[in-house]
Amino acid sequence: MAEVELPNLKELEEIKEKKFTRRVALVTAVFAVVLAIASLGGNHAMKEMLLAQQQASDQWAYYQAKSIREHLYKSQKLMLENQVDLLSQTLSPESVEKVNASIQVLAGQESKFADDKKEIEHEARKLEKERDIYRSRDPYFEYAEVLLQIAIVMASVSIISASRAVFCFSVLVALLGAFMCANGYLQIFALPFLL
Repeated sequence: MAEVELPNLKELEEIKEKKFTRRVALVTAVFAVVLAIASLGGNHAMKEMLLAQQQASDQWAYYQAKSIREHLYKSQKLMLENQVDLLSQTLSPESVEKVNASIQVLAGQESKFADDKKEIEHEARKLEKERDIYRSRDPYFEYAEVLLQIAIVMASVSIISASRAVFCFSVLVALLGAFMCANGYLQIFALPFLL
């Protein structure tokens, strides 16, 4: 009769552990990819937020310059109006007409700068809204990064300890991190403590 060799229990256990280790390593690599995506999203959100803030600040500075010019024309117009009122009896009608023409030019310039300010204000507010959108996205990427880093560490611990429970915990944490990352991009929901 032929001899049947039974597998060694230690060898079977090693093969089983290697299979578990390979699976955990592959899943950990996926965690790392999602972490890289979350990091990219966070960096992009921060960069766009800062850019929008800078552009909004530039628009408000431009608005302020237009406002100063508007007030300058307004004050010059008021001075001329007051001078015409005071000196109208001593000035010739031609001089009064010239001053009134200058007043009209100043009023036109004042009006032009007031209209320019409205457009600039609209653009600045639009940029501030864009900044706020990116500001609201950034924390989700940050939380996603933290959760994914924790998941990677816990997956490594599960390999060392050969614990499926620790691995399952790392998968749950990674799923939560991936969900936070997706929310950073898609803005599906808003967490009240991040508002």
